[in-house]
Amino acid sequence: MVLNYSIGFSHHQRSSPAWKGKPVQTTCRPGTSSPGRHRLRSRLRHKLRVLLVTVLAASLLPWVGGALASAAHVVHPVPEDGSVFDPDIVYVGRWDTTTSPTAYTPYWAGAYFRVGFTGRTVGLKQRGTVNLWASIDGGSAKLYKNVSGVVNLTPVPLSPGRHTLQVNYQAIAGYYHGDAVFQGLVLGRGETTFTPPARTRLIEFVGDSITVGLTTSQQARTAYGWLIGERLGADHTQIAQGGACLVATADGCVGLQRQFTRLGPLLSSPAWDFSRYQADAVVINLGTNDVGHGVHTPTFQAAYISLLHEVRAAYPHAWIFALRTFRGRYAAQTQAAVSAVVSAGDSRVSFVNTAGWLSPADFTDGVHPTDQGHRIIAGRLAPIIAARIGAA
Repeated sequence: MVLNYSIGFSHHQRSSPAWKGKPVQTTCRPGTSSPGRHRLRSRLRHKLRVLLVTVLAASLLPWVGGALASAAHVVHPVPEDGSVFDPDIVYVGRWDTTTSPTAYTPYWAGAYFRVGFTGRTVGLKQRGTVNLWASIDGGSAKLYKNVSGVVNLTPVPLSPGRHTLQVNYQAIAGYYHGDAVFQGLVLGRGETTFTPPARTRLIEFVGDSITVGLTTSQQARTAYGWLIGERLGADHTQIAQGGACLVATADGCVGLQRQFTRLGPLLSSPAWDFSRYQADAVVINLGTNDVGHGVHTPTFQAAYISLLHEVRAAYPHAWIFALRTFRGRYAAQTQAAVSAVVSAGDSRVSFVNTAGWLSPADFTDGVHPTDQGHRIIAGRLAPIIAARIGAA
């Protein structure tokens, strides 16, 4: 029996273990005596014996009957196996990684994962029927519609070697189309995963259906937030919901001022753990829908100030960009909210005046930008963000 285990690494870590595939080495400082080196070797041998006994004991626990077996700690398989907790899989956005030990679920629009893999084939394990996008080696994304179970992403095998994969689930107005529950990768015999190239920046986009990318050809993937992130070589999130307001209203409008701190858009969603990732920039585009729900301007301005405080508490070092809505709604109140927090001492907040960015031809329905409209927004906004946080 061959036993493989991961030791001491959380499945929430985004980077692969430093020791992966490398022999453990010890180095003595100059001048260390021979007895000192001997003691160091003895201590290392002792620790390795203890570690071996611990791992062996853990491997036997599942076969022990009775209450001891039921209470045994579950030991995760060795990294590089493609399981959902494989640390080589980089999850971007808000994913539920705690409800199930064998499946992860994304929330909000535009969540995705990135991973590297060796070999010629790769697939996904999906709990139920879903629409998803997959891109291999940075190529054009392919839409897989109504797929479930084992989803083969390489019906034509790839060339041998190292490859990268990016997957996101199709969102319609902020809700995923189908059962967006990921149960791991399917790798070929002898294939392993590896950590994909690191991205040193993360930009979070907070908004409504415009930020979701509603009416565009690929929804979240063709929305300005996704385009900006990819253009700047940054990871990106879209904490956005179709029909969302800034202010939660009695007639049911989802209020981002309240839901921003939550895993998902539902009132029952648990609080989000902001230690999971830190954004370098946050872009807020809210106010288009509040008018239709009767939100008064003083209420809007106060709620915007509150949201800016919440974002700052979540991301102490992020630069915050508050956009004038593309239809100009609550523009004065948005700018006044920014001025208020800047005057109170937060110098890393900017109001972005988007007046004149889009023409009537850049909208599908007078509200939602076309693909071209989103590209225009990305072209105007990306340099503003890059000037503050840089680009890869």
